[in-house]
Amino acid sequence: MSRKSKGINAERELVHLFWNTNEWSAIRVAGSGSSPFPCPDVLAGNRIRKLAVECKTVNAKNKYLTDEDINQLNKFSAIFGAEPWIGVKFKSDWFFLSLDDLKKTERGYSISKSLAKNKGLLFDELVEK
Repeated sequence: MSRKSKGINAERELVHLFWNTNEWSAIRVAGSGSSPFPCPDVLAGNRIRKLAVECKTVNAKNKYLTDEDINQLNKFSAIFGAEPWIGVKFKSDWFFLSLDDLKKTERGYSISKSLAKNKGLLFDELVEK
């Protein structure tokens, strides 16, 4: 399976997780990575909260994000009125990190599994927050 297919499948899985709560709705933004405008991979919301989620799947020890990735998510979220989150899937485990919890590097940001476990929220924690 290609890296693109894994990412698309993870985004679809996340949309299903939101809908299965019966309290959240969600959509996947197809082509979000190729749009000239900032847009997240998944938009989710309920009567109280709106989330803009950039999804990443990880097979290595770390996942790296560029400054541009984070700036675009921040920009979209500010205009749309949504909370910006990074959703990272390590094999079968989803973790959700606020942008403040990402580790800054010379070229952007990184997320390790230990950082995700220590600072991130599990899906159930995210939707109950």
